Amino acid sequence: MLCHMAIVVITSSGAKNARLYVEVMESAGAAVRVIMPEDHADVATEELMRDAGGLLLTGGPDVDPALYGEVADPEAGLELDRGLDDLELRILEYALGRDMPVLAICRGMQLLNVAFGGKLIQDLPNHKSEKLDERWESASHTIYLAPGAKAAPVIGMAGFFKVNSLHHQGLKEAQRAPRLMTTAYEVEDGLIEGLESPEHSWVIGLQCHPERQDEVPKMFDNLFIGLHERAESFISEFAA
Repeated sequence: MLCHMAIVVITSSGAKNARLYVEVMESAGAAVRVIMPEDHADVATEELMRDAGGLLLTGGPDVDPALYGEVADPEAGLELDRGLDDLELRILEYALGRDMPVLAICRGMQLLNVAFGGKLIQDLPNHKSEKLDERWESASHTIYLAPGAKAAPVIGMAGFFKVNSLHHQGLKEAQRAPRLMTTAYEVEDGLIEGLESPEHSWVIGLQCHPERQDEVPKMFDNLFIGLHERAESFISEFAA
């Protein structure tokens, strides 16, 4: 029988943005394919996802508020890339339809919520990086990950974690898509920090950036190892 190598597809607004995600996935043993809107807007979804066993939705620009029925707030300082939104939404639909493992990080978690019919808060203060002594420093805060979260056994434990905070959009319970489940939240302001789909085997969204490995607990590396392992299982079952 032919042995199929599972590819983890990484979506990104550009090559520079994709670099850290590629590094952590390759460190976890995965083969990767980076998909960016300028190269792949006209390519069929089936072709983009050929031999794919998993999907990693990355951080990046803001999700277009038109996708959740709102007008862009001129005071929110939005950076939009509708080409990326459209590309990711069709790739995500493809992955979800096949119950493919999905890890959605920061913007990726926000897009996941929008894809399931939820909304976003267009601008949040005090969650972005700050410039200190000419260097950009990530903000940080404490989150609580519920014991029932699928992410908990993947990471290795549930409970309280200090993680980075690099976003100016997000969601609370009022914006959450009803079909998604809150699995983590920020302790101080109740902002949702984790979302999962109960309808799927392994669809995990996190608001923090675990690819910035020195800004989160070491055990968060297990998320990338877990995605790779699930991608291999997905391809094995698909090829069987």
